[in-house]
Amino acid sequence: MASPKKRLQGLVAATITPMTEHGEINFSVIGQYVDYLVEKQGVKNIFVNGTTGEGLSLSVSERRQVAEAWVTKGRNKLDQVVIHVGALSLKESQELARHAAEIGADGIAVIAPFFLKPWNKDVLINFLREVAAAAPALPFYYYHVPALTGVKIRAEELLDGIQEKIPTFQGLKFSDTDLLDFGQCVDQHRQRQFAFLFGVDELFSTYNYLGKKTNQMLEAFERKDFSSALNCQFCIQRFINFVIKLGFGVSQTKAIMTLVSGIPMGPPRLPLQKASREFTDNVKAKLKSLDFLSCTD
Repeated sequence: MASPKKRLQGLVAATITPMTEHGEINFSVIGQYVDYLVEKQGVKNIFVNGTTGEGLSLSVSERRQVAEAWVTKGRNKLDQVVIHVGALSLKESQELARHAAEIGADGIAVIAPFFLKPWNKDVLINFLREVAAAAPALPFYYYHVPALTGVKIRAEELLDGIQEKIPTFQGLKFSDTDLLDFGQCVDQHRQRQFAFLFGVDELFSTYNYLGKKTNQMLEAFERKDFSSALNCQFCIQRFINFVIKLGFGVSQTKAIMTLVSGIPMGPPRLPLQKASREFTDNVKAKLKSLDFLSCTD
């Protein structure tokens, strides 16, 4: 059974894939991006080539290059680099899984195939098992995001007996709003030491630029300073609430990250459209009005 050197826990940032204005991947800023996450946000775990990273809009070759860049630049700086290797093609998923193992990633994750969909738990597990077997030394995570895949198999149902069929299974990235399903996963499997990452994008992708404030909230909670923890939480919520009302997605995440970090994330790849100038101007004004830099500093 796969067992990572260190259990995956704490904040895990869903990384953005930086691009040039011409839609090519901007590998030159990934080293700077790693340093920003570690030094400015206190985030040392990342999830690469997922939804926020536009993984399914990249070619297999590009996904391999992006994964390798994060593993290489993050060596001796990041704790864990988990690579999303899901694809519509089983063969492509297996290729990406083998590559992740070869480059020294710390784990792999797989989304359910969403064009020709698995219609029940057993069919989905068969697909996941074949991908996991391509990288038998790596911890395996299921990426549960039914709103995008249309695969409505509950995570609680999927997890029942999964480790007997996929011995390397180590947890779940849960990108759904069904908190009852999520709670049952945690409750029924707490003895197994699985990692349960709550990955709704309004939270997961924001760790790129709200990681420090989120860590402060968690630290305050641990020391039972609930008033400070609540203040941190409200600070985070004020900003997230504002951008959700404007329209929040990958394009907007790239624009916000560029503003906050100073690292150019570039536009998204088609069919996504670049965040509007109006959005960027509104966010910039809101950052100032909320004294956002004071919040994060």
